[in-house]
Amino acid sequence: MTDNKDGRKQKKGGGFSGKQVIGMILASIFIAVLVTVLTIKIFLFPSPFKPVILTAKENQQLSTKLAQLDNLTAQPQKQSADKLTEDGTLKPERYSEEGNSREISFTEREVNALMAKNSDLADKVAVDLADNTVSIKLLIPLDPDFPVMGGKTLRVNAGAELAYRDGRPVVKLKGVSLMGVPMPNSWLGGLKNIDLIHEYGGSEGFWKAFADGVDSIAVTEGFLKIKLKE
Repeated sequence: MTDNKDGRKQKKGGGFSGKQVIGMILASIFIAVLVTVLTIKIFLFPSPFKPVILTAKENQQLSTKLAQLDNLTAQPQKQSADKLTEDGTLKPERYSEEGNSREISFTEREVNALMAKNSDLADKVAVDLADNTVSIKLLIPLDPDFPVMGGKTLRVNAGAELAYRDGRPVVKLKGVSLMGVPMPNSWLGGLKNIDLIHEYGGSEGFWKAFADGVDSIAVTEGFLKIKLKE
């Protein structure tokens, strides 16, 4: 402390006053509470996903694709007249692959719209398509009797590489996160970044059958295209 010309004492340096210290403490508490509330809201009570609703044109395109896949429209009960007999039953038809395309292609919006058609998944699953990557967000309501988090909603994020290289499909799990926390590879059975086709496609089973039936796979930003073999 030093005396000025008026005889008053002043502080040396630029220290904080008591009011400033109290103000900073209160601001820190407010920020901590805000972050806590946001964390609880995002991770323990996440908002449902907004289902994708296609335009009339997009719906028509999706219906055409589904019909090409399985000779069905998006609403099977409304078959075209040439597929039904006079009494409303399916008309017998000789099987033929002539002129049928072996390519399956969907946009990201179409994939999410298909999910939305299932009432149980409509607001709980969201799919993202990027270059060679398929990502999924999933909300899982937990049973009220579940320990600790009973009645809460579990948020799961997962990503997988999906591509086609060297004449074979490539399927690699990139990771899984629970409540925003990435799970250790050991908890995922050591499957992270392992090419499942290369690892398990050499012997009889699902992965070999899948690989042998695929001619090409392409995942780009917002699009998925798969070509099947004869």
